[in-house]
Amino acid sequence: MRTYLNRRAVLASAGALSVLVSRPAAAKTYGPGVTDSEIKLGTTSPYSGPASAYGVYGHAQTAYFQMLNEQGGINGRKINLISLDNGYNPPKALEQTRKLVEDDNVLFIAGFLGTAPNTSVQKYLNGKKVPSLFLTSGADRFNDPKTYPWIVPLYPTYVGQGEIFAKFILTKHPGAKIGVLYINDDLGKDFLLGLKKGLGDKAKTMIVREVSNELTDPSVDSQIIDLKGAGADTLVQFTTSKFAAQGIRKAYDLGWRPVLHILASVSAAVGGTLIPAGAERSKGIITARWEKHPTDSTTLSDADVIEYVKFTKKYMPNLNIEDNTAVPGYINSFMITRVLKACGDNLTRENVLKQATSLKDVTAPMLLPGIKLSNSPDDYLAFHAMQLCQFDGEKFVSLGDVIRLDVAKK
Repeated sequence: MRTYLNRRAVLASAGALSVLVSRPAAAKTYGPGVTDSEIKLGTTSPYSGPASAYGVYGHAQTAYFQMLNEQGGINGRKINLISLDNGYNPPKALEQTRKLVEDDNVLFIAGFLGTAPNTSVQKYLNGKKVPSLFLTSGADRFNDPKTYPWIVPLYPTYVGQGEIFAKFILTKHPGAKIGVLYINDDLGKDFLLGLKKGLGDKAKTMIVREVSNELTDPSVDSQIIDLKGAGADTLVQFTTSKFAAQGIRKAYDLGWRPVLHILASVSAAVGGTLIPAGAERSKGIITARWEKHPTDSTTLSDADVIEYVKFTKKYMPNLNIEDNTAVPGYINSFMITRVLKACGDNLTRENVLKQATSLKDVTAPMLLPGIKLSNSPDDYLAFHAMQLCQFDGEKFVSLGDVIRLDVAKK
C-alpha cells in the first residue's frame, strides 16, 4: 500500500530538520583548569603541624571526589583535586595556594578549613578573582561580598554561636561567674565578641576573667589554673581541639567542676577532643551543632548517615568514625559538586561564583533536620540555625529545638 504525505507537512518537516541540522551546539565556555574531560581544583589542609588533627577534613575532600570520579564524574568530567599541606601555617598556606593558582592553574580553590590559613589567602585569591568555595570558618571577615566577593564561606558564624551560648548561660545560670579561654586569632576573638554581645551589659560583671592562648603554646594548663583561681564557676573554651582537650583534663584534675562547661563547636568532636580528654572528664560539656553524628543512635538509620558511613568505610578506612571532622569536608565537597553540576558547560570562575552565591533552601547530607542552606550575592552567610547539645559520656544529646540565629540575636 502506497502512503501519501501532505506536501505542506513534508515541507514543514524538512524545514524543521534544516533548522535542527544548522543550529550550532550549545557553546562550551571554560575557565582555567577545565577541559572536556577534567576539572582541576586545588585546596590545602593541615596534614602536619600543631593542628594536624584537622587534616581529616582534607582527606574527606579527596575521598569524596575519588568516589565521585568512580561514579562517572560531573557532566562527563573527572575532578582532579590537588590537595597540598599547609601545616596550619598562614605563610605556608599562602605559598601553597599561589602554587595551585599560578603553577597548577586550577579553576578555583575547594575551600579549606581554618580561620588563620584562610585569612592569609583571602586578599590574594580575591585580587586574582579566584573563587574559594566553600571555606570552613565562621569568622565574620569572610562574609564580606562587597570587599571580598570571591571568598565564599560555608559555616555558621562564630559571633552567632557566641550569642547563643550567652543566651543559654543567662537562662540556665543567670548568676554565672564566667572564665573564658580563647585562641588569640579571629576564631577566638569572634566567639568572645558573640558571647559579650549576647550577655549585653552583664558581660562586664559576669565575665570574671578572660585569657588567651597561641596556637604554638605547648599547653593551656596555666590558663586553666588562672581561670579557676579567678573564682569562675562557668568555663567557656573558644579554642582548637588540642587545647580544648588539655583544658578539659586540667580542670578535672584540679577538682574543678564548673556549673556549666561550654566548648566551641570547632573543638567539640567526640573522637577528636572529648574521648582523648577522657569521657568521664568530658561528661556534661555543652556545645552547638548542626551536623549529624554518624554514631548517634537517634539518626543512625537516616539515609544520609547510612551513605556517609558506607563512604567512610570504603574511601577513608583508617578514619575513626567518632571523629566528626570529616563531616564538614564531606558537606563541602557535596556543595562544590552541586555548584559544578549547575554550571553545566559554562565552567568559568564567574559562573562558579554566581552559582555558589545563589543557594536557596538547599538540603545537604549530614545536616540536622530543619537546617537548610541559603545565601545571596549580598549576604554569603548560608547557615541560619543550629542546635545546643550536651555530651552524656558517649554522645551529644539535644538540649532543645533548632535555634535560628536571627532569633538568638533578639
